[in-house]
Amino acid sequence: MSWFNRSKENISPDTLKKDIPDGLWEKCEGCGEIIHKKQLEQNLWTCVKCGYHFRIGSQKYIDILLDKGSFRETDRKMRSADPLEFTDTKKYSSRIKDTIKKSGLFDAVRTGVGRINNIEVGFGCMDFKFIGGSMGSVVGEKISRLIDRCYRKKLPLIIISASGGARMMEGAFSLMQMAKTSARLARFAEARVPYISVLTDPTTGGTSASYAMLGDFNIAEPQALIGFAGPRVIKQTIGKELPEGFQKSEFVLEHGFIDIVTPRKDLKNTIHNLITLVS
Repeated sequence: MSWFNRSKENISPDTLKKDIPDGLWEKCEGCGEIIHKKQLEQNLWTCVKCGYHFRIGSQKYIDILLDKGSFRETDRKMRSADPLEFTDTKKYSSRIKDTIKKSGLFDAVRTGVGRINNIEVGFGCMDFKFIGGSMGSVVGEKISRLIDRCYRKKLPLIIISASGGARMMEGAFSLMQMAKTSARLARFAEARVPYISVLTDPTTGGTSASYAMLGDFNIAEPQALIGFAGPRVIKQTIGKELPEGFQKSEFVLEHGFIDIVTPRKDLKNTIHNLITLVS
């Protein structure tokens, strides 16, 4: 029975594994495919097999949508105060400091002016990695200032949303941003300059209940979660099973709440075509 004995000593499953450096591969949450990061980047952070759109940060959207080197950021270092002196598992002031250090951002939105195919636009982009893209007083103020700037200069406005909703560590100060940004957009609409809202995964809560859904054109990336309360909360509230794909972009489009679902690779051209169509 010698065939049951090892011909070599010290063989273990670990020695049979190929040594792959950490951080070079990503697993697709849509189909489970393992994709090299370089290939993923070249495909604009979408799965080459199933088209799943990975969540990306504000800098990547700036690189994808705006002409190279054209973005000029405004109000960059504006940061939240702690009006309620809020504490949960840690002090809100400490959470802000830690998130700034970790993310390199000062809050959950970046705003400024750039160009899309040589057309000057006002541009705002939320970033989910800053406390879940939550909308606090700084987010509302920066977006309001961006809207005012576009109103004065008659620039087309583009806002990319990615948010878990209002930042409740700021209480009513956070909720007030819904009314503030919506009022600014109502005045902006009177100027008859296009506002294009792009909804990415996820766009929920107070953000979806205000500026994210007030565009002249509301565009969404494929399979993005869009709604006010999340599916789990709704299911628990009504006590019923929800339809398949509930609150995903395609479902929301079918029910008339958004205008277009477009893949990330076509997003720049879609925005450019809409601007030129109505300008």
